[in-house]
Amino acid sequence: MVCSVKHKMLLPFRRVLAGVKIHSCRPFSVSRIKSNCKKGLVLGVYEKEKEDDSVCFTEAASSFDGSLSGKLRELLSISGPPLKKGKSRIFYGLHEDFPSVVVVGLGKNSPGFCSKENWYNCKENIRAAVSVGCRALQDLEVPLVEVDPCGDPQAAAEGAVLGLFEYDEFKKKKTFAVKTQLHGSSDTTAWERGVLYGEGQNLARRLMEAPANHVTPAFFADTIEQKLAPFSDKVIIHKRPKSWIEEQQMGAFLSVSKGSEEPPVFLEIHYNGNAESSQPPLVLVGKGITFDSGGISLKPSSGMEAMRADMGGAATVCSSIVTAAALKLPVNIIGLAPLCENMPSGKANKPGDVVKAKNGKTIQVDNTDAEGRLILADALCYAHTFNPKAIVNAATLTGAMDVALGSAATGVFTNSDWLWKQLFKASIVTGDRVWRMPLFQHYTKQVTDSQLADLNNIGKYSRSGGPCTAAAFLGEFVTAPHWAHLDMAGVMSNKDEIPYLRKGMSGRPTRTLVEFAAGLCTEP
Repeated sequence: MVCSVKHKMLLPFRRVLAGVKIHSCRPFSVSRIKSNCKKGLVLGVYEKEKEDDSVCFTEAASSFDGSLSGKLRELLSISGPPLKKGKSRIFYGLHEDFPSVVVVGLGKNSPGFCSKENWYNCKENIRAAVSVGCRALQDLEVPLVEVDPCGDPQAAAEGAVLGLFEYDEFKKKKTFAVKTQLHGSSDTTAWERGVLYGEGQNLARRLMEAPANHVTPAFFADTIEQKLAPFSDKVIIHKRPKSWIEEQQMGAFLSVSKGSEEPPVFLEIHYNGNAESSQPPLVLVGKGITFDSGGISLKPSSGMEAMRADMGGAATVCSSIVTAAALKLPVNIIGLAPLCENMPSGKANKPGDVVKAKNGKTIQVDNTDAEGRLILADALCYAHTFNPKAIVNAATLTGAMDVALGSAATGVFTNSDWLWKQLFKASIVTGDRVWRMPLFQHYTKQVTDSQLADLNNIGKYSRSGGPCTAAAFLGEFVTAPHWAHLDMAGVMSNKDEIPYLRKGMSGRPTRTLVEFAAGLCTEP
């Protein structure tokens, strides 16, 4: 018996399909389908170039259809209109090895770079389509799913791994666990690389989504240490305590942390992927505010719960290093994450306070909710002690970044054309885009015009050019010729903008950071 239904539409019908006459087809119950579906298959189909063209299968789908003497093609033709991009259709009982087969729409077969979107449409279409197919089978509680590589096994793996993730750690009812594997004998190395890229982003999503009473600075550091434990031959981790932070004279960092009962941690990771090389390391710095109340400059209560993810910079940086280690990238990376909470208390920073950073510059703190730049200032100073090839910091730094770019791209401020090109090239491949923003002296003047100190943490005109003045502030603690600041506030969470990510914290731009690090392996 062969039956075809659109996803979530389990309707009876009678037809002659592929030579099999069905006199009656009782309504399928979800429980009946679940009990019979031990293994599923996701296959891709492209949009027709012309109306009278036949169904355009991927190579794997064409081979599967051939093994069925064209039944899948017939079913697609009579079961509804041609599949559009990102849509799916499920067939039951079509193949003895795969009780459930999902065919997904890949859109047009156009593998080239799209200059308007600054990504490869085909890669994004594959990620989105595969995620739809895998979720359809997850809803049916199919435990093992084979995935059509769709011409790009890495993109297909990323779509599967990212699309199936859902944070449910504190729920009794868990999301059904699905194992995915590559269908056919395509490039398994590319598939496995895609799995690691997706798992890396999911690690960042898990850390960002978890409640702040669980992910404290100490817990965050312990989690990353555990994730890196399998690579102890190439990784050294230092969980620096408050006493060390004081010895380093990181007054800006300490001033933020002192408002909380949770002690600060300065997490330092050394990944020696190419220990024999004389090349200086790449240094990645991530903002690690595990909860941001705003301090004395208290945030509005509405939406404050999302500030559990204000350590997204640290989450993406550390997760990218975990991924680099898993991939065995031949590059040396140092990760730095100042971790603390920003809370209001009798010990907290007060508007108008003056603190001193590691490089000796004094800072007038006119807004305690502009705390991320304070902890990053000291971390950036410390980053220079490693004579780095480049410094890249990531932070959910300004809400104004969300206003400027929304969730379309991470804003990048950099003093280096070379570094910008490397980050931009990486983002084209991952589809997790970046966009260059200005670092004019116009903005620097606004943060150096301070009544009481060398710098002001919010700038002369607090509401104008917020992301730019924040970047200019950080620039006052940078002397390295290759530095980039990634303001990821706009991409922190996902509603429905990225189809292969469920609603919640996004873990972006972890994959772009990994791809960027991988790209440096081929740099002279």
